[in-house]
Amino acid sequence: MNTPASREEDALRMMDSQGLGAPETHPGMNRVLFLLGLSVLINYIDRSNLSIAAPLIKDELGISASQLGTLLSAFFYTYALLQIPAGWLVDRFDVKWVFALGLFVWSAATAVTGVLHGFAALLAIRVLLGVGESVAFPAYGKILGSHFKERNRGFANSVIITGLALGPAVGMLLGGNFIGRFGWRPFFVTLGLAGLLWLVPWWAWMPRRTATPPRASEQHAGVLAILRQRSAWGTCICQFSFNYASYFLVTWLPFYLIRERHLSMNQMAKVGGWVYLLFAISSTVFGKLSDRWIAAGGSPTRVRKTLAASGSTGMGVFLAASAVAPDAVFVWTLSMAGVFMGISACNIWAMTQTLAGPRMVGRWTGVQNFVGNFAGAVAPKVTGILLDRTGHFYWAFFITAAVVWIGALSWIFVVGPLVEVDWEKHILGSGAIPACPAPESSPP
Repeated sequence: MNTPASREEDALRMMDSQGLGAPETHPGMNRVLFLLGLSVLINYIDRSNLSIAAPLIKDELGISASQLGTLLSAFFYTYALLQIPAGWLVDRFDVKWVFALGLFVWSAATAVTGVLHGFAALLAIRVLLGVGESVAFPAYGKILGSHFKERNRGFANSVIITGLALGPAVGMLLGGNFIGRFGWRPFFVTLGLAGLLWLVPWWAWMPRRTATPPRASEQHAGVLAILRQRSAWGTCICQFSFNYASYFLVTWLPFYLIRERHLSMNQMAKVGGWVYLLFAISSTVFGKLSDRWIAAGGSPTRVRKTLAASGSTGMGVFLAASAVAPDAVFVWTLSMAGVFMGISACNIWAMTQTLAGPRMVGRWTGVQNFVGNFAGAVAPKVTGILLDRTGHFYWAFFITAAVVWIGALSWIFVVGPLVEVDWEKHILGSGAIPACPAPESSPP
């Protein structure tokens, strides 16, 4: 019987026999992976540093709360809108140089922020920060999809997610103390210069460009070609659902812990840091376990989708439980939500890298991250409206849980088998024998 699982196994055997797919992981890629994880940490500190310094900036510049809100949101305008162009850039040009340029721009923008005066200048530099950081995740997807085998991508992607999880925690803990001692301007200058120093080891260790030339179909493939794939819609839904929970926690968890649970500032920092630390640890552990499961003979579709769907399901359960849990146990329900976030997150981008293939992964990642970042506008706004109307966080937690569960269903029923899309068939309609069957050719 020609089942999706058997077609996936046949496709994987064909890819190995023909030398298709990602090459074997080179020894030097471990150093590259470390630098990528460090760059995500820098990335998430730089994008959140303005919120840490917001009270001081507001008082020093004499701006209104509305203007401060504009500054805080300005980053996302260019960051989200440039995801698709950034995906094209990393597929079209050598990704290591595109990423280096992006990191130079966002680090320089961070450093310059510390010497600017006036609302307009700060607004412009935050917009430029979004331009620089827009290439980050398409570049991560391109590098991991091109240089890591399927059986190594769970852990490789977990390193990226670990940096993502630790960024807000490190920024709040270290940034708050630094600003308290030296002020917000030296904080920005120091962060920007530290980011620029990252470029020195990157220059020495950055990965070689893969020598595989693009096929005719991939030269003509764009956003519409990706959106014709059912699995692309599935991964976009899943990314939005995960980001909804992530942005909900990043923007409202401190307020919830202080106002709803009556914690002190010190207690809030410890609880929030603990949740994100568990997120990081869980992502690393389950990313490695998923790779070992695949190496032991597990189907990539079964392994990755099982962890992503179960992680999303558990995350929703414990977020909902946190809304109604008594004070004696709510820290533990939030902690379990952090654990399940890591279980889900470590495999999200690994699946995208497999479905898109090494030549198209930048564009697919750009589309997926473009859709996913709309959650950054929706989740905080919806939560604020619900809080104004009810005075409590119950419905905010319940709605977040429901959105996460929709993502779990999308992993199961919308995303197809994890086999690279046959772009020759879908773009050119050439009728040639496909390198591997498209996941949309049959229901999951």
